[in-house]
Order: sequence, then structure tokens, then C-alpha cells
Amino acid sequence: MSDDASATPEAGDADRIAALAHDWAAAMVSNDPARIADFMADDWVIVSESGISTKARFLAHVDSGDLTHSAFRLVGEPRVQVYGDSAVVTVRVTNTAHYKGERFDADEWTTDVFVRGDGGWRCVLSHITAAARPDV
Repeated sequence: MSDDASATPEAGDADRIAALAHDWAAAMVSNDPARIADFMADDWVIVSESGISTKARFLAHVDSGDLTHSAFRLVGEPRVQVYGDSAVVTVRVTNTAHYKGERFDADEWTTDVFVRGDGGWRCVLSHITAAARPDV
């Protein structure tokens, strides 16, 4: 048995999931609901200061054009912890978006929970928290 942690299946999974986080960010900027949905499980929810929203509601906002992203960037590399067929991803994200014509710029910490199923890794839960503003 090797002592090399990269030889474990979890190490390969962590790399794949980190790549998924970057790919999902690119999908968000595409504003293509089908492309964004590819990263989400059917029962995906997002939790924010506004409460809980479902996959259907989120994608409906994208599909209608009410929600668009012009920038979505991961700040640093995601922290990925794999637990068998589940994984937790934590990363800081900055994004620029418009919601119903109003521009907003966000700097947030995100935590995503992924589950491996027949279709591969899909996110089941996203939680966003505004990043603290540095003292000026």
C-alpha cells in the first residue's frame, strides 16, 4: 500500500470536484440554464440571506433573463473534502450579476455539497455567506 495520498480514489475525486467548481463558474457566466443545471441534482437548493430557493426557481430566473451573470470568479483554489460518495467544497467567489435590471457585485463564501450518483457528481446544496468587508 502506498503512503502517497494522491494515490487514493478520494484524491482523484477531489481534483475532479475542484475542476467542477471552476466549470460551474464558467457555466454561470454563460447564462445558459441547461448548462448550469448540469451541475445540480434535481433536488438542489441554495441557502442565502434571503432563505431557501429551489433549482426550478433559480433556473427560471436565469431562463427568463431576470438573473444574468457577467463575471463569476473563484478566489483561490477550492477546499474540497471527500467523504466516500459525498464531498464538501468551500471557496470564496466574486461575481457581478444583474437581477431584474439591477446590477449587484457580490463577494461571498460558498459551501457546496456534492453527491456522486449514476450521472456523476452533482451539487445538492449550495450555501452562500457574504464575505466580511475589510476595515477601511
